[in-house]
Amino acid sequence: MSSTCKLQDNNLSSNHKTNKPLSPPPLLQTKKCEWNPVKTMLSEELRVQGRLALPMVVMNLAWFAKTAITTAFLGRLGELSLAGGALGFTFSNVTGFSVLNGLCGAMEPICGQAHGAKNVKLLHKTLLMTILLLLLVTIPITFMWLHIDKILIHFGQQQDISTVAGTYVYYLIPDLFVISLLCPLKAYLSSQSITLPTMFSSGVALAFHVPVNIILSKTMGLRGVSMAVWITDLIVVVLLAIYVVTLENQKVTAWKEGGWWDQSVMDWIRLIKLCGTCCLNTCMEWWCYEILVLLTGHLTNAKQALGVLAIVLNFDYLLFSVMLSLATCVSTRVSNELGANEPGRAYRSACVSLALGFIAGCTGSLVMVAARGIWGQLFSHDRGIVNGVKKTMLLMALVELFNFPLAVCGGIVRGTARPWLGMYANLGGFYFLALPLGVVFAFKLRLGLVGLFFGLLTGIVACLSLLLVFIARIKWVEEAAKAQRLASNDQVKGVPYNDAEIHGEARENNKV
Repeated sequence: MSSTCKLQDNNLSSNHKTNKPLSPPPLLQTKKCEWNPVKTMLSEELRVQGRLALPMVVMNLAWFAKTAITTAFLGRLGELSLAGGALGFTFSNVTGFSVLNGLCGAMEPICGQAHGAKNVKLLHKTLLMTILLLLLVTIPITFMWLHIDKILIHFGQQQDISTVAGTYVYYLIPDLFVISLLCPLKAYLSSQSITLPTMFSSGVALAFHVPVNIILSKTMGLRGVSMAVWITDLIVVVLLAIYVVTLENQKVTAWKEGGWWDQSVMDWIRLIKLCGTCCLNTCMEWWCYEILVLLTGHLTNAKQALGVLAIVLNFDYLLFSVMLSLATCVSTRVSNELGANEPGRAYRSACVSLALGFIAGCTGSLVMVAARGIWGQLFSHDRGIVNGVKKTMLLMALVELFNFPLAVCGGIVRGTARPWLGMYANLGGFYFLALPLGVVFAFKLRLGLVGLFFGLLTGIVACLSLLLVFIARIKWVEEAAKAQRLASNDQVKGVPYNDAEIHGEARENNKV
């Protein structure tokens, strides 16, 4: 209790002793008493989220830098290598990496709640089960990648570009197996609020990416640039694996807790169900942007429109690194607090993250508006493309205004182990609204690329609105009780078992 509150208590007791009527405390002091605890809790939550999110932002920016470096080295090999490599990279993202990242999304709620409940066994077996599942999924993806050139030619792509894309993807196949280890290791650490090792390992790998590209591109050309991608990722995997082993050795009981092979059929069913939903959620969002690119290719001024869209999306990838970090951060915080049976703290983390999402959306939007005059000139000297970038970035700035809180909402529903809410919102917003409206605006009303962005903006606003409604209806005490049943070794004391107790505890949390 603060000194101000003590002063009020002393005044009340003295009034009682002298039998004088109670005088109301000064308004300023009352506000101080009420505001100080709230201010302390908010500042504490901001510090915790800052420690989590900032390393993730750096890590994701390192990933963006690695992609940009790879594109630059492809460009040095010639126009055909750049076109084929870009096409192969897009194909690998859509059919491979988006699937693996989506499947791994199930680790966030399970491991996050297990860490909050201090269930080391569940952490261990979830890590191993996810790695085994991802390795199994890479097998059919590998067979598909071996025939990418035939697939692309079948869908109308030029033969020479398809052949180059096939070569690029063929030498990228080892990255499927590397990512199957990398994604679970990152999720395992981030769910325990450990992010600095991933940031440092990503920085080290990025430092090696340039010299590896220089050596391999000179000796092997396109094949070498492709190989440099998975070699860099392998460096991150090795460093993170060493850290995890060291971390487990430092915990005296960590290895003794075991749990690695304590896998039941129900564990696998639960994991696969959650993985499937997370995968659909991630893929639907990724694929919507790829479909947007394909639709742009059917516009009357397709070449210019594709150039404008590619440049604008490059700026969006920069902002996406912040969005992804905020989403992972809130997912970790919500799942940890629910696992620790702290519904009030989970609710507060969600509210703080949503506020940060809206603030970051406004900031990102303003940055995009400020940079629209110079961003296009960094990529092209064509006046039509530069002017198109200026206009399109104004629309994209509106999209980013809602994109940031949308990413945060996705993290919140993942943290509660209810990613199907995000899947329903994405399905309704992107596929029932954004793409159909985009087609109508772009082709029927002849608005071109502007029409596609109008459709995208409408879909994102609808998607965000649906998720906000879903989140507003979450019963946090019940979610904490469910997390205890799922993530604890046994039923934890204090978990509400009946409706009366649930509603009583909910009233207490509302007071907080």
